[in-house]
Amino acid sequence: MSSPSDPSAPAPTGVIHDLGYRPYAGPRLGERAVAWSFFTTGLRNTYGLGRSARSKVLPMVLLGLMLLPALILVGVLVQAKNLLGLDEQIVAYSTYPLTTQLLISVFVAAQAPALISRDLRFRSITLYLARPMRRSVYVLVRLASLTVATFALIAAPLVLLYAGGLLAELPVGRESGRFLAALVGALLLAACLAGLAALVSALTVRRGLAVTAVIVVLLVSYTVVVAIQGISLDSGHPRVGEVAGVFSPYTLVNGVQVVLFDSPGAMATPPQGAAMGVLYVVATVLVVLGSAAALMARYRRVSP
Repeated sequence: MSSPSDPSAPAPTGVIHDLGYRPYAGPRLGERAVAWSFFTTGLRNTYGLGRSARSKVLPMVLLGLMLLPALILVGVLVQAKNLLGLDEQIVAYSTYPLTTQLLISVFVAAQAPALISRDLRFRSITLYLARPMRRSVYVLVRLASLTVATFALIAAPLVLLYAGGLLAELPVGRESGRFLAALVGALLLAACLAGLAALVSALTVRRGLAVTAVIVVLLVSYTVVVAIQGISLDSGHPRVGEVAGVFSPYTLVNGVQVVLFDSPGAMATPPQGAAMGVLYVVATVLVVLGSAAALMARYRRVSP
């Protein structure tokens, strides 16, 4: 073996470069900036923005299907208002979400696991919690992203119906009042659906199972409630149907709109009287806050 001073030895090939690595000395934005980034990213992801083309197909198709009936109704209202003797919307703002509940349920069921179950399955939640963001903030931000995305889906056709009503020269004051009341209902419905869907999605790391469970919870509960209301009305016991209405987010929020804004009801037995009105309002608050609280309890068991 040649010695280091041997002139016949090969010259060393390794070179160490001083790249001047220095620690980050810029501003650290903290929890608020992280939370805002999470919110906007989650909102974009629900519609596939910033993701693959495959991820955009389902949410965009559902949004188009939500708008299509509203577009047809607007066309009929504007073009045949005088011929058909129409002086108001063909389908009331407050009842439109119930007529498209299947589309809304599929959207929520598909997007909630994408925001919730994926983080738990791939353990990316451990990275998120390592940043300056509390668990409660993470939960609230995810809920906010899903709620706003669902609200946009529900409100988009309502905006189209409102624009059509103005084009058809329906009374501006009346249409504006009904439209604003419907937006409040859309926000409450979005909050209820997002909370329930997120809670169900947090209970399993399997996305397919979460999607199925959310659809079953939302659609089966509505089907059972509608059946009970129909039977109670036919049997002369409408109060039973009124109470049953609180067990589905769709009938629950529609009942709140009936109570607070005197909107047209889409149920066989809408709530009647002050006591039932209080029940529906309290139940809505409990669903929203209870879902958030249960979701936070679920994440307390997640190790960072």
